[in-house]
Amino acid sequence: MDRRIKEYLSYLSAERGASAHTLRGYRQDLMQFAGYVLSAASMTMGKQAPQVERIHVRGYLAWLAQRGVRKSTMARKLAVVRAWCDYGVRMGCLASNPAKLVPMPKVDRRLPRVLNVDEAMALMSEPGRQAATSGGESKRLSVMALRDQAILELAYSTGIRVSELVGINGGDLQRDAGFLLVRGKGRRERLVPVGRAALEAISRYRTAWHADKPALGDHANDPLFVNNRGGRLSVRSVERLVARYSRAVSASGPVGPHALRHSCATHLLESGADLRAIQELLGHASLATTERYTHLNADRLLAVYDQAHPRAKLK
Repeated sequence: MDRRIKEYLSYLSAERGASAHTLRGYRQDLMQFAGYVLSAASMTMGKQAPQVERIHVRGYLAWLAQRGVRKSTMARKLAVVRAWCDYGVRMGCLASNPAKLVPMPKVDRRLPRVLNVDEAMALMSEPGRQAATSGGESKRLSVMALRDQAILELAYSTGIRVSELVGINGGDLQRDAGFLLVRGKGRRERLVPVGRAALEAISRYRTAWHADKPALGDHANDPLFVNNRGGRLSVRSVERLVARYSRAVSASGPVGPHALRHSCATHLLESGADLRAIQELLGHASLATTERYTHLNADRLLAVYDQAHPRAKLK
């Protein structure tokens, strides 16, 4: 099974353009499933190599449920197993896909974390506020505060994924035209507009960075956002900085980079933006994915109404 997993991951990388993050996730899920199947088969088949069957998939989900795994995570893991088995059918390793016969766990639709407009505006200025009040502020701290502000502005302005944000190179930003070339899932490229506030924040950051380290970041293929050593910023680093700054401005606690993506889409929708325009901005392959914002917006409105209106609930 290990060999078939490696072949599938190679296929995802070479043919589907899967990111390193996606490949790591698929590998972890498939190795966990393979470990379960081998363990279950060893009790009935000894050392004989097992053939993946429906009973294995059902048993795997039950095993996950016993360990308190959330339904949303179980659904993701089942989707990975289904895709792997589909590949096995195409390669002639399986006669049919046993995972397709197992129903997907019903996942409760949860409202994504979204900042309101006031919180979003406060978040954009939070790096500068914290730098100004830190005491004994150094030049290096000032550059990093400008970088963090540029990251927050760009994430909120464009709604791009955090993996897309850290992958941006200096040559991807067309400052004069106000557009950014984004490489999304499956290596699909799209042009997204960038707001003036984000462009100005990026300009301030890059000017300060070049004044401090003039030899770094000059080439078009150099990363736009860098760490202290001039290397490409990681997804985890962006997650930490968003959580740190949002903790100070969000009434419901810290949020992650994906909340900025949700906030961007929600605020555009509330301002009357066209749904297809939002789809193109976010890089959704299907309009159905974007349409959830209309439903979630209605759900949020009902939740606020039920909580705030004195006649919403009669006793």
